[in-house]
Amino acid sequence: MHNPLESGQVLRDRYIIRRIIGRGGMGSIYLAEDNRLPGRLCALKEVMYDVTLPVETLTQGREQFYREASLLARLDHPNLPKVSDFFSDGECDYLVMDYVPGEDLKTLMDQTRRDGNNLAQTDILSWASQLADALEYLHYQPSPIIHRDIKPSNLKLTPSGLLKLVDFGLVKQLVPDEMTITIIQGRGTALYTPLEQYGGDAGHTDVRSDIYAFGATLYHLLTNHPPIEAKQRFLRPDALRPPRELNPDIDPTVDQAVLWAMELHPNNRPQDIKIFHQALLGTVPVVRVLPHSPSAFIQTFSLSTIDRFLAATAVILLIIATIATFQ
Repeated sequence: MHNPLESGQVLRDRYIIRRIIGRGGMGSIYLAEDNRLPGRLCALKEVMYDVTLPVETLTQGREQFYREASLLARLDHPNLPKVSDFFSDGECDYLVMDYVPGEDLKTLMDQTRRDGNNLAQTDILSWASQLADALEYLHYQPSPIIHRDIKPSNLKLTPSGLLKLVDFGLVKQLVPDEMTITIIQGRGTALYTPLEQYGGDAGHTDVRSDIYAFGATLYHLLTNHPPIEAKQRFLRPDALRPPRELNPDIDPTVDQAVLWAMELHPNNRPQDIKIFHQALLGTVPVVRVLPHSPSAFIQTFSLSTIDRFLAATAVILLIIATIATFQ
């Protein structure tokens, strides 16, 4: 059993451990100082392996870690922490990233709720735009990269107002033959995890899985209420209350865009991050299939008054046509 690293312990003759800043089932995240660059703080993500597993399995796991670490080290985006190093030490692997100061969005949301308020929608949409930029960068890599663990606590706001998407513990690279490469086996956090991700690496996850988690994260931030888990919604399709029922100050278009992203079936969600971002901003209509409608009527929403009028007119015409059919 691996013991947690202690303050003052040095790894690779370079990284001086200061303290634990996060814990997980597969290891911990440590704040460390780089003694080659005095004063530079970094975050060390620890990946532990079950030493009782067959040697071949452990070898494959380490090979996967090095492939993923090499991939992450090549990424460069202002809304992502930079990976600067990776190495093994005993039975553990370590990923070295920039330390991101500031509070995560879950902490900010909890503080606001204790004050009896909601986070401002304008702030949330500003953060959403930054997150969308980061995800667009990841999803449009030559081999798209899926984060698979988007949630408020993995979004940190720096003192300068820059949002950072942190913790790449479940990152997946989509390679041409559809094989998955994952640093840590896992399913993400249940509140924000789509149904297709419950199968772990056997699940058919793609960019739309991140879009679901993005939508679920916005749902929580906008309403101060955690979203209903996807597996519960599968059993009770009407269990998820629209965000505006919980916070009437939410714009109707934002409300519908979030629900669109949280559709249970991937085919019914926005098909890429650009479309979802534009829907949040009201520059493209939200298109949602109403599953209980006999004619599978498609309902559209947008900020435009004209678009709302056309949508309402279409609904009225559909009702008239239905009545005429049965006369």
